[in-house]
Parts: sequence; C-alpha cells; structure tokens
Amino acid sequence: MSLKALRTLVTIARHGTFARAADLLSLTPSAVSLHIKTLEEELQVSLFDRSRRQVVLTEAGQLAVARAESILAAYDELADTLASGPALRGRLRIGAIHTVLARRLPRALVWIKAHHPQLHVSVVSGMSAELARRVEDGELDAAITTEPVSPYPQILQYTPLFEDRFWAIASPELAGLSVPELLTSQPFLRFDKRAWAGRQIEQELRRQRLQVSEQMELDSQEALARMAAMGLGVAIIPMSDEDLERLPAATVLPFGEPQLTRRMVLLEHEKSQRQHLSAVLGTALEA
Repeated sequence: MSLKALRTLVTIARHGTFARAADLLSLTPSAVSLHIKTLEEELQVSLFDRSRRQVVLTEAGQLAVARAESILAAYDELADTLASGPALRGRLRIGAIHTVLARRLPRALVWIKAHHPQLHVSVVSGMSAELARRVEDGELDAAITTEPVSPYPQILQYTPLFEDRFWAIASPELAGLSVPELLTSQPFLRFDKRAWAGRQIEQELRRQRLQVSEQMELDSQEALARMAAMGLGVAIIPMSDEDLERLPAATVLPFGEPQLTRRMVLLEHEKSQRQHLSAVLGTALEA
C-alpha cells in the first residue's frame, strides 16, 4: 500500500471525479484507476460503487478515506517536524487576492527569503471565495483573503492580519458633493460583486437604499480608482493609508455609516498540519 495510492483515494473523495483527481495530482486517468484498483486488491474491498454514474464511496470506501486522511496527515506532520528548525525547510503553497499580491506580499516574500532561505513559497492569485475553496480542498496551505462573508466553509479558520477602509472616489471637480449625491448623480464603477469586498459594498448600498447606475464592474482596485479620479464615475473601494497617499488628485469620502472596513485574514483549514509554516507568512507581513 503506497502513500501515493492513499493520496489518490482522498483526492477523488474530495473532488468527486477520477478526472479531477488526475489533474490535481498530475497523473494520467489510467494511473489514478490503477492506484484505486491496487488499493482494492490489497484491502480486498470495493471502495467505490460502480453501479452508479457518479463517484460514490461504499461504506468500506468511506472508512478507508477517513483512515487515509489520518495516515497522510501524520506523514505530512512528520515531514514538517523533521524539516523544522531555526531555519524552516519545505514548501508552502499560498494564495492571495490581487491587492495584497500587488502591495504587501512582495515585501513579505523578501523577508521570508532572507530569514528562511530553505522555505520555498509558491503563490497563486484569485478572489477570496475561490481561494477559500482551494484551501478547503487542500490545494493551498493558506490564503490571504478578505474576512469571510457568509456563506463560507465552516472547516476554515482565519487569523486577522490588517484592515483597510472603504472610500468613495470621484473626480476632484465633484468636491463638495456627499456620497449619496455622488452615487445618485454619477455612473457607478462597481468593485466585482463576486469578491467578498464587493459583497460588503452591495450590502451597504442596500442598507442605505442607494440606487446606482452601474457603468462597469472590475476586480482591479487601482483601475477603478484611476477611472473615478479621471471623471468616468464614482467608485467604492477598500484602501490602506498607503494606497490613499498614492492616489491621484480626487474627491475622497468615507463610505458607510459607520465607515465600512475590510479585514484581511490568513485563511487555513482547521485540520492543517502546516500551520507552523504558514505562521511565518503572518510574521513576514507584520515585519
């Protein structure tokens, strides 16, 4: 019985198809099928109900998956423990939303490289909800996202990192108008509703019963800010104090009553065995 075969079984159970497991594990479909066949022969049980079109675990298969998860977690913990020391070693797979990727994360990665040169960090970008799903599925060890907005997987846990505040941005020629006046008189440049920050904005607009005329919808904080400052409409975006300092000449007003904030967090699976590695990321962001 190999660890690769057990990992294949767990991946199929988590993602629901042999094809998806093959993609995630960088295996051919025939190799995935061979792993399962070998396991079934060694254990002398059927792990999947093959009378159905969809992948369905048998009772024995469900028990095998639970035990396999424990075995793999113990193995991963052993590998990480042996790799730990004054200078951590290993690989950390993280995700980050675009604003963090463009601002804070590069400096954090430089800090990690200087203090833990044998800890290799791979990074992917995406929206908070997408990154949360990938952490839940075990594709990522951790992710820097907006604080989760319901609904989100309850098996995830998060550690607060820092906060941004929400601001309404418009042309400097519109100085003197209130936020409601801006939103009702100018085209609305919307922050993507699929993003958790976008959901926060939408909820506050509804709470204040503000009707907007949507002009465009983007997931780029920088693009929205520049377009709004140039007079193309009004945007509502979360920004740090550093972002505000870099903003071109514009009308800038706090959004929300009280002003809305976005808390950034380090998102992890509650059963993660690699939290001692991902904790380094939090330290690096603070540094």
